[in-house]
Amino acid sequence: MSEQQAADNTPVFNIEKLYVKDLSLEVPHAPQIFLENGENEVSMQLHNEGEQIGDGFFEVTLTVTVTNKIEDKTVFLAEAAQAGIFQIRNVPEEDMGAIIGIACPTILFPYVREVISDLVNRAGFPPVILTPVNFEALYAQRLEAMATEGNA
Repeated sequence: MSEQQAADNTPVFNIEKLYVKDLSLEVPHAPQIFLENGENEVSMQLHNEGEQIGDGFFEVTLTVTVTNKIEDKTVFLAEAAQAGIFQIRNVPEEDMGAIIGIACPTILFPYVREVISDLVNRAGFPPVILTPVNFEALYAQRLEAMATEGNA
């Protein structure tokens, strides 16, 4: 095999573009909520998806939804979809799921974390600092759940 052929088969993983795809904030009980006292309960939900958008190019979107409640009242609901265009070539098909489900969201998470923190802070609340996420463990759980469903 020539050097050119070997180079053509070398796996490629590049970040082409990172961007905020969607952003929203709701403060349904403003301005009264700013006078509320009580224990804040903050929850976070994650959703990750990827799709091929061209030859060797994939868009991966990590959506984070943060809800803050005091008792049964929603203080705020913040949602950010951080996306990236990744060039992924010469990677075995069986490894693509892990790249889309682990590598790409791991790259996107620090950006969406900053977006959520800034958004909440601009709404008049203390910044929310999201705890790190182990996307490898989440991916393994998802595979296990799919295998369980397949055997049911």
